[in-house]
Amino acid sequence: MRVIVQSEATRDEVRGEVHRLRAQLERVQGRRMDAPVLPVLAPLTGILPGGGLRTGSAYSLTRSASLLAALLAGPSQDGTWCAVVGMPDFGIEAAESAGVDLSHLVLVPEPGPRWLAVAATLAEVIPVVAVRPASRTTNAEVSRLGARLRDRAAVLLVQGPWPQAEASLDLAEPEWSGVGRGHGYLAAREVTIDARSRRWPMPRRARMLLPAADGVVGAAGSEAASVPALPRLEAVG
Repeated sequence: MRVIVQSEATRDEVRGEVHRLRAQLERVQGRRMDAPVLPVLAPLTGILPGGGLRTGSAYSLTRSASLLAALLAGPSQDGTWCAVVGMPDFGIEAAESAGVDLSHLVLVPEPGPRWLAVAATLAEVIPVVAVRPASRTTNAEVSRLGARLRDRAAVLLVQGPWPQAEASLDLAEPEWSGVGRGHGYLAAREVTIDARSRRWPMPRRARMLLPAADGVVGAAGSEAASVPALPRLEAVG
């Protein structure tokens, strides 16, 4: 049996080197490795780095109202203010069904050509800002907004591609249930969520109900799949 004895000075040197390397990596990536995360609904924790929305970061999302609402539900239920910018078709009824606390939601449906400035201003005071870009952004604009997110510990959810994103989420393989032989109501939609992050060597995939029959997000195969169909058609993306 080998016994390795390290002096206190050696351990201090190792800790110092670890801190130095971490600081160097954070400067390169432009973000803190130990940044706190905002809570999300339980089915989403396994596909997000750190198990939640990492403050100071941006996320790239497919253009899906149901996915966006599912990501906003956790923070808003926890009392965190959220804003949705540039999405005039964002349905508050469907969002509420998905679990979003509307008392902590701000909507700016038509920000005009200055959508990026509006999103950056909101990020000063609102911890979670979701935006649908109306035009292309320059690298300088992305960097300035990223610095503001880190300074204010805010989260940016972008419907579309976004440089330097903490993670990108996409939907695939949708399957609706609830319709019988040509009649009935759509009760639930099962999808595969693909999550990619520079923190992982390989993408992560999870099968989920988005939405489940009661409107919320649920794990595929959970009891939510057996909830009776609602007497209406949920038109969510």
